[in-house]
Amino acid sequence: MARSFGEPLTRLREVPIEDNGEPLVDPRSLSDRIHFASQHPRFDMKRLCFVRQTVGQMLARAATALPDGIDIEIIEGLRPIFKQRMMYEKIREEFRSKRPDWNVATLNRVTNTMSAPPDDKCPPPHTTGGAVDLTLVDAGTLEWLDMISPYEPDESCAPTNLRGLTQIASKNRALLIHSLEAVGLSNYAGEWWHWSYGDSGWALRTGTPKAVYDRLPESAYPPLTG
Repeated sequence: MARSFGEPLTRLREVPIEDNGEPLVDPRSLSDRIHFASQHPRFDMKRLCFVRQTVGQMLARAATALPDGIDIEIIEGLRPIFKQRMMYEKIREEFRSKRPDWNVATLNRVTNTMSAPPDDKCPPPHTTGGAVDLTLVDAGTLEWLDMISPYEPDESCAPTNLRGLTQIASKNRALLIHSLEAVGLSNYAGEWWHWSYGDSGWALRTGTPKAVYDRLPESAYPPLTG
């Protein structure tokens, strides 16, 4: 059940945070090779594309460096705290229903491995504007490149360094990783699609002394229409 991949809350809480006040941007305004998955029928319109300015600039550089015919599609950038709380409570309730024998401590511990607790000392990565979920797409059709075959689109395919991928899926993941690491973004090893800069996870993974993005107050949110 454990999915911390070297990033347990106990270690993330130890990372100092000094928010640098950087604003949010829509990375689509920085590159026409960045798209947003709210246009895809599998996603609702409540997801936001916005990220912190440096993250947006990194994404634009990564998109420019990709081979012709391949673009970046963002699944989700900033996640408002109320949505993080809703997602967390939904997962917690699912575990509660499946395992009524668990005590509160076990329920919370397992839920925390699947979703960042919204009110923890360590801010959930998406609430800082420093984290982004994304994939690569065909620039013409905006169809997702294969990142998961032969696995199903569920938790089984999530770890970045997953064994048993087809040659095509392995090649596509390698391209994604190379392109994003080259511009300074860092991957959470438990989810191939989750990348960040400036948040506590990034600081822990890269050995940076402090995070430069804290959770954003609601006053900083862009219009919540996607």
